[in-house]
This record gives sequence, C-alpha cells and structure tokens, in this order.
Amino acid sequence: MQRADKLLFEKGLAKSRSAAQSLIADGKVLASGRRVYKPSELLPEDCELTVTGSEFYVSRGGLKLAHALDHFGIDVSGDVCADIGASTGGFTDCLLQNGAAKVYCVDSGHGQLDQKILNDARVVNIEGFNARTLDEGVLGERCDTAVMDVSFISQTLLHKNVYTILKDGGKFISLIKPQFEAGRENIGKHGIADPACRDDVINKVVASAAACGFEHIGTTGSPIKGGDGNVEFIAYFIKREKS
Repeated sequence: MQRADKLLFEKGLAKSRSAAQSLIADGKVLASGRRVYKPSELLPEDCELTVTGSEFYVSRGGLKLAHALDHFGIDVSGDVCADIGASTGGFTDCLLQNGAAKVYCVDSGHGQLDQKILNDARVVNIEGFNARTLDEGVLGERCDTAVMDVSFISQTLLHKNVYTILKDGGKFISLIKPQFEAGRENIGKHGIADPACRDDVINKVVASAAACGFEHIGTTGSPIKGGDGNVEFIAYFIKREKS
C-alpha cells in the first residue's frame, strides 16, 4: 500500500508530491474508478490511477456531497431533490450525476448557477428566493431528498422549511459550517480551532433538526475544508412523521 499523493507522483501523473496533493484536493484523481479524497489515503500500488482533464463537478461542493453519499450509502437515483443554497451548483451537479430525476435549485442570490447546471433540463432554478419562506407550495410537490449548504445564516433557521418540503421518509443531507453556527467569540482568524466548540455546533444542529421531526442517521467530516480552511461536517437525517 502507498499514499495516494506519492503513488500519483511515482506513476508520473503529477510533477511533484505537492502537485499531486492539489489534484486530489480538486477532485481530479480516480483510483480504479473511485474518487480519491485525501492525499494520505493508502492505495494498492497496482491500482489504476486516473487524472481527469477538468473539474469533475462545477464546484468543490460536489466532492463534499459525493463523500456523504458514499459514506452513508445514499441512493438518489430517480429522486426529486431540492438544493438549498445552491450557489454555483456543486451539490446539484453531484445529485444529477448520481441519477436524480429533478433538482430544485434554491438560492437567495442571482446568476450564480453554472451554465452546465442551467442547461440541464432536470434543473428548476429558483433564484433570488429567501429559503426561510420555502414550503411545499413553492415547489408544487414534495421532494425525496433535500441537500443544504448555506452561509452567513444558521441552518437551524431553515430546518422546519426543509421538513415541510420532504416526503415522509425523505432524506436530508446538510453541510455543517461551524463558523456560521458558533458565536463570534469562538471564531478566530482561521475559523474555529477548538474541537469542543465544533462538537457543540454539531450537537446544536442535530438537536434543532430532531425538534423539527428529523431522525439523525449520522455525521461525517467533510473530505475537504471550506474556502477559508474551516473544518466542515456533513449530517444525514431522515424525515419521520411527528407523533
């Protein structure tokens, strides 16, 4: 077994170890058809390594969601989905590449979706929209899956909205960004360094979702850090009927 970055360099697919690490961070490396998320990942020396010629997803967000789908064994094929905080469409791209039938892209901004996503007939663009007013009536149907990646707002303010747009048993996958959930006093120059504070944030998010009727299946660390080097997490929930 060999580190992925070292193996990539030794096979002549990267000009240096640091270049190999950058390729892996950008989601461009496949090992026997499976995406490599960490330079330190140990791979068989005889595995087939491939470097894709372009970004696999329209943004790095797609890598985060792909990791969650793999980690939790989530199948979204044929699903009607909602991407809350769609931005350029990284999460949506991942959903589409995994067989989603339709994706409602909801974002408060305008003109952010990548052209590739806009041109996909399975995408419904709902831009300039405040997700705090989102409900089943806005979409006209309930979804099988909802994914969320929001910034500059606590996602706990949106949990009840996500609950209303999902079918019973619907899947909810949410990126937890501690820097937007913790108080300012806990945030340093490079985000939140205290693991205990991160744990508190995760517990807060899970408790909020549970109060709205979600069952927490699990939480995993994001394979890549946020744009400012912040450690992020991905939580997986299932909508349950309220008793």
